[in-house]
Amino acid sequence: MHSVSISASASASAIASGGARSKAAAGRRPGEIRFCGLRGDALACASLRASHAAAATRRAVLRAAASANGAAGSGDGFDYDLVIIGAGVGGHGAALHAVEEGLKTAIIEGDVVGGTCVNRGCVPSKALLAVSGRMRELHDEHHMKSLGLQVSSTGYDRQAVADHANNLASKIRSNLTNSMKAMGVDILTGFGKIVGKQKVRYGKVGFPEKEITAKNIIIATGSVPFVPKGIEIDGKTVFTSDHALKLESVPDWIAIVGSGYIGLEFSDVYTALGSEVTFVEALDQLMPGFDPEIAKLAQRVLINTRKIDYHTGVFASKITPAKDGKPVLIELIDAKTKEHKETLEVDAALIATGRAPFTSGLGLENINVVTQRGFIPVDERMQVTDADGNVVPNLFCIGDANGKLMLAHAASAQGISVVEQISGRDHILNHLSIPAACFTHPEISMVGLTEPQAREKADNEGFEVSVVKTSFKANTKALAENEGDGIAKMIYRPDTGEILGVHILGLHAADLIHEASNAIALGTRLQELKLAVHAHPTLSEVLDELFKAAKLQPKDGQEREPNHPPQPLLKVLSFITSLLSSPQRDRQP
Repeated sequence: MHSVSISASASASAIASGGARSKAAAGRRPGEIRFCGLRGDALACASLRASHAAAATRRAVLRAAASANGAAGSGDGFDYDLVIIGAGVGGHGAALHAVEEGLKTAIIEGDVVGGTCVNRGCVPSKALLAVSGRMRELHDEHHMKSLGLQVSSTGYDRQAVADHANNLASKIRSNLTNSMKAMGVDILTGFGKIVGKQKVRYGKVGFPEKEITAKNIIIATGSVPFVPKGIEIDGKTVFTSDHALKLESVPDWIAIVGSGYIGLEFSDVYTALGSEVTFVEALDQLMPGFDPEIAKLAQRVLINTRKIDYHTGVFASKITPAKDGKPVLIELIDAKTKEHKETLEVDAALIATGRAPFTSGLGLENINVVTQRGFIPVDERMQVTDADGNVVPNLFCIGDANGKLMLAHAASAQGISVVEQISGRDHILNHLSIPAACFTHPEISMVGLTEPQAREKADNEGFEVSVVKTSFKANTKALAENEGDGIAKMIYRPDTGEILGVHILGLHAADLIHEASNAIALGTRLQELKLAVHAHPTLSEVLDELFKAAKLQPKDGQEREPNHPPQPLLKVLSFITSLLSSPQRDRQP
């Protein structure tokens, strides 16, 4: 991300999107820019350094659009104020926020409500990971004995575990559907296609299609598992995460192609249930995308201590499913030379090489939009841009389909941001304030920049970077749980106190990251965070120690440590103390 020189004076309540409008938000001028992310002076989008005249023009256009929108059924000739193609987490979040803003809204879903996250992704996978966490703990005899517990034997019912994941997905899917219906969102079944400006056609295969018009359209079609060439999927012995979540079998030996979020989480599940795992990673190190220091520690905790081996710097050039009594065959070639290295024989192979945008068949050619590697090009406001680089009016794309940040909650945040814009309030979403998590045992979480990214940014912009770390071994709550393996790391600017990134490996890291995420989102500096109070004993004190350990550069020649009371307060306290310690007769009336 880049930063912007625009400053935002909105309060924290005004920055928050969704829900009831706060007094601060109600008092904001129409069209005033709001940031879901860092304050303007901490953002880094060079493209946002617009002139005051350009910003004023944009606000005027948005106000005019908001005025034209009106309420549902305003008689403007459109069937809907907003039509959303895709009912995943992103589309759902946008739909609910749109209804709250008084927009007549419809959502088109060609498969099932909830999309990938609810049905084939984060929701059912967390059900499996909950099981693996329990199994891992019960099998750790040393851990149980250290707590004074004895467990005679442990086991699991594979079908019951699979049913738990499926039932959770079904429940969440039902909740999403009911929430939209209760709010008055029209749920239209079929595959949506853009047929012209502000026109959408939808319907099921073999049935007549219907055409509707909308003032604004959001594309939220998500993604599908990416399968490289040369890999044959049979859904039984060679499969993607979509198949793996059904847990139709627990193979004795499984190869996982890709060691990112998906691969790591499934390695946690399979090893807890008794499988041996082999990672196949194209890059030279495991866990690409993670902060390198965190990745190295995570490898020691999550891989080296388990029945996992790995091959790095190799491609799986060909994978053949098991058949006729033969095992799954995986041909490995050197990632650089492309020379054959070896052939693995395993019981099953999970392809966890990432996800590809689901954007085909959307009718993008009808509006002169060309995808880039399958992703729909958008600007910082999620507005779709055409082949000539021009914004397509009233058309937006959110979530995995635009490729900015392929996370379910990012899609939802983008959807809410778009609704803010079409409601007349310009809104920029800073993706550096959006956290991510890997739900292994222990968990990994992160927000903002990795250390290499931060140092590159510092070199380009001419500022210093500092790094501070704290250990879970010093946290009372973690020790009480006998879960001291973990570390928290923060990258920051010592001159301004700005947090550039936070990375956590440890117990409940996925929950802990949000304090840092919110601090980045609200532009809270370390000078303030050092004074924050955390309950004792809690895991939150890991971050408390992290903030307090940061060394900040003094300003204006002052060398006062930021976590001490400011000098004026010390003077007041000193004066009060002197009064209380003086004899009564010496006090002035």
